[in-house]
Amino acid sequence: MLAALHFSWPYFEHQLVHPSHSFLLGLWRTIYISVLAQLLGVVLGFAIDFARRSRYRGLRAGAWTYVWLLRGTPLLVQLVLVYDGLAALGLYSFSDITIFGAGFSGAIQAGIITLGINESAYMAEIIRASIDSVDDGQLEAAESIGMTRGRAMRHVILPQALRVMIPPLGNDFNNMMKVTSLLSVIGVEEMFLNAQETNSVTFRTFEIFIVVALYYLMLTTVWAVIQRWLEAKLAAPTGEQKLGLRERLIGRPSPALAGWTRSTR
Repeated sequence: MLAALHFSWPYFEHQLVHPSHSFLLGLWRTIYISVLAQLLGVVLGFAIDFARRSRYRGLRAGAWTYVWLLRGTPLLVQLVLVYDGLAALGLYSFSDITIFGAGFSGAIQAGIITLGINESAYMAEIIRASIDSVDDGQLEAAESIGMTRGRAMRHVILPQALRVMIPPLGNDFNNMMKVTSLLSVIGVEEMFLNAQETNSVTFRTFEIFIVVALYYLMLTTVWAVIQRWLEAKLAAPTGEQKLGLRERLIGRPSPALAGWTRSTR
């Protein structure tokens, strides 16, 4: 315990510059779990939003209920229900699988699925607001020249909505990389759990968790640069205001979504 009474700069520098192999594996898991969960969330988010626009009342009601439940309950509770609850009820038990030579433990599968499903509820709201930001006259004009509603959505509405969608989607992915730390409760050894295990042996709490915080900061900063590049590529050629890197790191909502705020998970 005496080791925890003073900050060891040599130990901190070593952990920061020369992380262990297990820590790098945890870093890699944090990245690919975030990417796969976000992709799943986007796909499901589109499906949910289109269901809410359906002409069938039951489909609309089911989609609204889905969003209401997932946005109104904690992610941690959802994670435990999926991983432990399904197995306890005898409905499904996650087992290790191998896809294209890559192994995925049951806990990682449960984590990706839960994060993706949770994210889909927020993505459905982002997609709804982005599509609604496009003037209704665009759809009417497309239909007036013979386009079907589906084709007009793909070729006219969605390309314009995508510009509005990218900033909040990027912010959600930024958050996704951080909430992967919750997967430690089901035994996924990402960066946070690896730090906890190291701390239980060395008791170098400040050194270890500051290193972890800096690696999370590195991930979100790199993503902020990528997001800014994407926004620049998709920006309209006419005087659309672009956010600088400083504004992107601090955070600023898209003007079209200024009234939409995300509740704390």
